Amino acid sequence: MEREPWVVGVSGASGTAYAAAVLRGLLAAGEAVDLVVSRAARLTLLDETGIPFRDGHWGEDLAEWLEQPLDTGKPRVEGLDRVRYWAAGDLAAGPSSGSYRARGMLVVPCSTASVAGIALGLSKDLLQRAASVTLKERRPLVVCVRETPLSGQTLRQLVALDDAGAVVLPASPGFYAGTRSAQQLVDFVAGRVLDAAGVPHDLYRRWTGGLGDGRAHVS
Repeated sequence: MEREPWVVGVSGASGTAYAAAVLRGLLAAGEAVDLVVSRAARLTLLDETGIPFRDGHWGEDLAEWLEQPLDTGKPRVEGLDRVRYWAAGDLAAGPSSGSYRARGMLVVPCSTASVAGIALGLSKDLLQRAASVTLKERRPLVVCVRETPLSGQTLRQLVALDDAGAVVLPASPGFYAGTRSAQQLVDFVAGRVLDAAGVPHDLYRRWTGGLGDGRAHVS
């Protein structure tokens, strides 16, 4: 069967933990992943985790990033052999073409600069180009914007992305799932990203209509 990955773009916005949780969720679901990490995202990842992300050692760096100790008691990440990495400056990469097979794209976290670049079709790097290709091919595009407050200009660009068919999904964690840790809030957002993509997961407890259920799960 021909490989048909999800393209995951990681921009320079704060929130690399969201990207890690989404990647773990995709791999746990048995999905193939094409990964694009912007130059700004490398700086954010280094600042937030202390982990570098190097083109020549991306496999080792990705494993260290995704297998950092979690407070959820989950086992080590499996399926890293299903990840293909493309350098952000490689505009000849597979995801830059509409004829390249892909299921869709998830941009998480998505900076306002990336929002603008995708909305305007600038394609200044592979992340923006792959997102533009996703839109023109009518494939699912989920943009997990992580910024606050939002300017009027960014809001208009988000509306333009919605009009173009993208799912605009702010990194807004919910608390009704029963929250004991920051990782659970991260997993809630990651789970909502995967929901928008139609990828099954067990990252958070879903709402069932029972008031107080979240409190019961905390205790």
